[in-house]
Amino acid sequence: MNKQFVVLGLGSFGASVAVTLQKLGCDVVAVDQDMELVSDIAEKVTYAMQADIENPKLLESLGSRNFDGMVVASSENLEGSILATLAAKEMGIPYILCKAHNERHAQVLRKIGADAVVFPEEEMGRKIAKNLVSANLADWIELSPDYSMVETAIPKRWVGKTLKELDVRRNYEVNVVGIKEEEEGHVEITPNPDLPLRDGMILMLIGANEALERI
Repeated sequence: MNKQFVVLGLGSFGASVAVTLQKLGCDVVAVDQDMELVSDIAEKVTYAMQADIENPKLLESLGSRNFDGMVVASSENLEGSILATLAAKEMGIPYILCKAHNERHAQVLRKIGADAVVFPEEEMGRKIAKNLVSANLADWIELSPDYSMVETAIPKRWVGKTLKELDVRRNYEVNVVGIKEEEEGHVEITPNPDLPLRDGMILMLIGANEALERI
């Protein structure tokens, strides 16, 4: 049986989450008060409906006890997101993720039972800034405030050398968790330490942000 999610709020963040979950094989119910937003997404999810997320009967009417998770993506409507989170917790929805407007809003959401709270714009801003500063980094995924995983092109000074020669963990304080061939897209999870690195390879590294920025 497919996992089932309800997404409340269909701004750019909520709509993106809803459509992506659907593409990943989940059943998605998407809800917003704006009929235009509902119409835009109607053919991309299992079911889309116009409703006020502040309505305490909304989740009950959707049969929310069957949902695996709920995404509250309407951070601008503070009261609505709080009421929806409370209702979802009361109905026993096992996982609740909320978008927060600010840290105070986030604290309230966590206190009343949200399992995860996100700041999409802030997180994307940090990621873009890091990519701009480290131009050779293809992608930067934040694992915690201090640690990240990055994909990076082979630094010029590493070309022709092996991982054994470079001793990346000791000399650069990062771990190589994979090597990807840029053209083929194949990822080698256990790279050969004696294989010379060459242009066109992408390294997948995990480490402290400070160490990664020095690569």
